[in-house]
Amino acid sequence: MNNFIFHVPTKVYFGKDEHKNLSEIMKSFGTNVLLVYGSGSIKKSGLYESVMAQLNEKNMYELANVAANPRLESVVEGVTLCRNNNIDVILAIGGGSVCDCSKAIAGATYFDGDAWDMIMDPISLNKAVPIVSITTLSGTGSEMNCTGVITNQEINDKRGFRHPLLFPVVSILDPTLTYTLPKNQTAAGCADILSHLFEIYFNRVEGAYVQEELCHSFMKTVFKYSPVVMDKPDDYEARSNLMWAATLTLNSLAGSGFAQGWSCHAMQHVLGAFYNNTHGVGLAILTPAWMRYILDETTVSRFVKYGVHVLGIDSNKEDFEIANEAIQMTQDFFVNVLEIPSTLHEVGIDDTRFEEMAKKAIQSKNGVIKGFKTLYEQDVVNIYNICK
Repeated sequence: MNNFIFHVPTKVYFGKDEHKNLSEIMKSFGTNVLLVYGSGSIKKSGLYESVMAQLNEKNMYELANVAANPRLESVVEGVTLCRNNNIDVILAIGGGSVCDCSKAIAGATYFDGDAWDMIMDPISLNKAVPIVSITTLSGTGSEMNCTGVITNQEINDKRGFRHPLLFPVVSILDPTLTYTLPKNQTAAGCADILSHLFEIYFNRVEGAYVQEELCHSFMKTVFKYSPVVMDKPDDYEARSNLMWAATLTLNSLAGSGFAQGWSCHAMQHVLGAFYNNTHGVGLAILTPAWMRYILDETTVSRFVKYGVHVLGIDSNKEDFEIANEAIQMTQDFFVNVLEIPSTLHEVGIDDTRFEEMAKKAIQSKNGVIKGFKTLYEQDVVNIYNICK
C-alpha cells in the first residue's frame, strides 16, 4: 500500500427529505447566494420552488442551463455573477456537472488570472467561495471531493482540476431526488460509478487489502442495484445504496494507497470535448475495449480477482478464461442491463478524428497515460478503433 493523506471536510446530510433542512443549513453562509443548476428539471420536480421558499430571506442570483459537460462559458458567467454581487455561498443543485462548474466558479472568483488559467493550474489558489450542494443524480461523486472537469469548446479541450479549497462545505444527499431521472441518465450514472471503481481498482499496488475489499463491495452494489432502479426508479433501497456508493467511491476512501492512472477517463474526456457525448455512456463503450487491450500476463491476476470476487466466476477455471469471461460480463452489463450502446458509431462518433483525439488525450497526461498498463498515442488510437 502506498503512503497517502486522507482529509475530507465535507459535512453530509443523507436521507429522505434532508433537502428540507436547507434553510437551517444555509443560516451561517451569509445573505447573497448564487444558485447553480442545469436544464431546469429542478423546476419540473418542485425542488426549485422548495429551495426558493426556504431561502426567501436570502438575496438569490441564478446561473441556469449548466451543460452535461460543463463549459468554460458557464464558469466565466458564474464568476461575473459572484464578483458583481458579492456572493457569499454557491448553492449547486444537480449532478456532477453542476457541482464541477460550481467548483470552478468558486475558485476562479478569487483567482489572479482568468478561469481557464485556474483550471489548468489551480496550485496558487488561496481563497474560494464556499459551496453547498444538493445532489440529484448519482454518479460522479463530486459532492464529496475537491475535483472537477470543465470543457473549453474553443480549443476542444476538457480538463480536470483539483484543490483542497474546492470541497463542498455541505452536501445534501436525498435519494428520493433521483426518482424522476430519465432512464438513460440513471444508466449513465451507474456506468460512471462503475468506471470510477475500475480506474481505482485496476492498478499494480499490492497489499492494499482494505481498499480492494471496499472496491469489491462498491462494485457489487452497482451490479446488484442498477437492474432494480432501471425497472423501478422509486426503489429507495436501491437509490440510496447507489447514491452512497457513488459518493464514497470518489471521496478518496477507496482509492487512497493505490496508484491511479484514469486511462479510460483520459480517453473519454477527449470524446466529450470533441463530440459532447454523455460521459457515462462513453466510459461504458471504452472500458471493455481498454480491458481487452491491456489484458496480458502482467495484468491478468487483477482481472481474475475481479471476476472471482465481484462477478462470482468459478475460481477453478484457467486465469485467462476467467479474465475474458469477466470482461464479457462487464460489457454485457453495460449493454443489456443499462441499455448503453457498445460502439462509438452508435453515438455519432466516427474514426475521422481518432488521431487528433488520441494526441489530446496523451497531452492531458503529460505525454503518456501511466495507468494499469502504460498507454501511448498509438495505443489510444487502437482502443478507439476497437470501439468504432
